[in-house]
Amino acid sequence: MAIPTDLDLDLEARRRVLDSWVAKRREIAALEAAASELLMQQIAIHDADVAASPHHRDAIYRSMIAEFSAAARIPRGSIEFAFTEAQTMQTTLPCVHEALAAGRVSIGHVREIVRAADVVGEAVRNKKVDPEVMKLYEAAVLVFAEHETAARTGAHAKQVAAALVGETVVERHRRAEGERCVTVRSVGDGLSLLTAVLPEWAAAAIVDRLAQMTRQVVQSRDHREPVLDPRTADESGDSLFIDDFALDDPAFDPYTATIAGDGTFAVDPEVEHVGADERTWDQVQADLFADMLLTADPSAAQGEGLDRIQARVQVTVAATTLIGADDRPAELDGHGPIDPEVARRIAGRSTGWSRLFLDASGMVTSTDTYTPTEAMRRFLRARDQHCRFPGCRMPVHRCDIDHNHDHARGGRTSIDNLSHFCRSHHVLKHPDVPDAHRWTAQQRQDGTITWFSPLGRAYPDRASRRVMFV
Repeated sequence: MAIPTDLDLDLEARRRVLDSWVAKRREIAALEAAASELLMQQIAIHDADVAASPHHRDAIYRSMIAEFSAAARIPRGSIEFAFTEAQTMQTTLPCVHEALAAGRVSIGHVREIVRAADVVGEAVRNKKVDPEVMKLYEAAVLVFAEHETAARTGAHAKQVAAALVGETVVERHRRAEGERCVTVRSVGDGLSLLTAVLPEWAAAAIVDRLAQMTRQVVQSRDHREPVLDPRTADESGDSLFIDDFALDDPAFDPYTATIAGDGTFAVDPEVEHVGADERTWDQVQADLFADMLLTADPSAAQGEGLDRIQARVQVTVAATTLIGADDRPAELDGHGPIDPEVARRIAGRSTGWSRLFLDASGMVTSTDTYTPTEAMRRFLRARDQHCRFPGCRMPVHRCDIDHNHDHARGGRTSIDNLSHFCRSHHVLKHPDVPDAHRWTAQQRQDGTITWFSPLGRAYPDRASRRVMFV
């Protein structure tokens, strides 16, 4: 009888961990299927509510999505798609639901299959193909999905759908072009993921031009004159003069110069006076991408008024950080912390910064004016940063300032009764929404806003307390 070696025991442990992980993934898939069934129960309740109040269909739907989004702390778009997945599986793709419940596919596979099924579903609704085609689509895609990754399943599903409905490549591309968009999502540590969905030709051209420009920067950076820090330059012109430098300032120690009799000077070539450009290819490409988007003018085809629009951000930073007394992180409102040096640069180039003084409780004194003053608006922008519905990240410049307690019903125009709501969540409070689906919002002195759902649930959204410069 062979005695197990250490290697055998190690392999067995690894296999046990792998098998346990795979089993847990199957359990997760089964739970996702059960969750979809619960969403279908909610859809049935929603349909009954709509049947009773057909004129308030949109309000009933918004209220339902907001309730589930707030309860699970999941973005609204993700909740909407979860309902779509559940409904599609029950009505048109029952075998996909069975495969999910059995753990043969993951929720990632389901999402790809459901997305691609839109093409077939539309063709069925338009009576371009027979309803039985959907069953053929489901069978062909599911066989593939049970042995492949979700990403490969998505590509295969699109091909199957296009083949079954007889849609040409040109037609598909023309339809898809309407889905172009730009989104941004924080990835932490002061970075964000900027995603642009564009026609493939435009995306390819952008990548090619960026690559060419990056190659030019990388190849020529050892041969071109380095650029001095803009803070050392005379703002009234493009040239640097000897008077621009404080020679006894330690900050300019690296600049070793020879002053000629005519007042001109030359930098000693033996001294490395400006740091070399050591950025990687990816870093250069990212910097070029940002430079072009932030400084280039739109084409005339987009309209003449666009040349007056500039990029807009809102930053909150402590006064001590702004003057350089400390290096506490500043806040890019609606996104998260940023480097304090970046905040100082933004402040130095902005003409719209104003101080806001806070009382001992962290709030400004309220006013009795009929409409918010500009100072109040600045405070609200700094405090709220984004829509104050739990989980919503819509920036304040795309939101409405709302009287939490309706002004028409006696609500005051004061800081503790005002907050920013995006249009989608603002309408949840509208008086024309039926009582059974209307939300209410109440604000406390500390800026916390508690939303009360039609089910009687309370969802608080707390505001940050800090010294603010806007």
